[in-house]
Amino acid sequence: MQFSGTADYIADKDLMVAVNAAIALERPLLVKGEPGTGKTELARQVAAALGLDMIEWSIKSTTKAQQGLYEYDAVSRLRDSQLGDARVNDVRNYIRQGKLWQAFAAGEKTVLLIDEIDKADIEFPNDLLQELDRMEFHVYETGETVKAAVRPIVIITSNNEKELPDAFLRRCFFHYIRFPDADTLTRIVEVHYPGIKQALIRSALTQFYEIRETPGLRKKPSTSEALDWIRLLVAEDVDPADLRADPKQALPKLHGALLKNEQDVHLFERLAFMARRER
Repeated sequence: MQFSGTADYIADKDLMVAVNAAIALERPLLVKGEPGTGKTELARQVAAALGLDMIEWSIKSTTKAQQGLYEYDAVSRLRDSQLGDARVNDVRNYIRQGKLWQAFAAGEKTVLLIDEIDKADIEFPNDLLQELDRMEFHVYETGETVKAAVRPIVIITSNNEKELPDAFLRRCFFHYIRFPDADTLTRIVEVHYPGIKQALIRSALTQFYEIRETPGLRKKPSTSEALDWIRLLVAEDVDPADLRADPKQALPKLHGALLKNEQDVHLFERLAFMARRER
């Protein structure tokens, strides 16, 4: 079972090695990188390439590790007991399976995505250590043990908003997705917009990288934002020659797709003002 990328996802050699190493070791693959570099999409493409079902667990700041295993609805059971409902005799009627349970019980290999694990509380990764390591957990309300007959391929993403515990990191195979260089990003654009004019790609990406490298920029535009911007340039039929002008002379065309806070907009306005004064 080898991942070698797909027609819709440009994966470099190091990323393919990381995915296949995690599969061979049967370890979770921890993927970090800037937002918008394709971490979440990687899991979907791995599932598509290997012909596997995918189970996605999107983590929020309020998510608890227990929710990934199961949740016991004691309130509903109490209410039903007061109403004389016969369902109360079987506690299983009040247990809702979490995403890990679904992956463990699938009966065949699946891809389990734990997306943006760094959004949760710092103890969240530690609370899943044993479950991800042993691929089993105990259900206290029923006394049963849920064990994966087939280990899922676990892909965990992080935007590096907070450090993850060392004990958790030891159990993972790690890969950092670097921001793509111009050649790789050109290939990504061509996958999404086949037939796009090469002159437009060259001019757009030249300005895109100049924007990313602007000193003082608070949020560098990501790959997904580059794709959105180029899509707008195509829709507006922008002349590539208009993009080859000095980027410091004015805000980038359709800058709302690239600059996502007022500080960065003001930065480019100041640069344009200073450039005009120097003439």
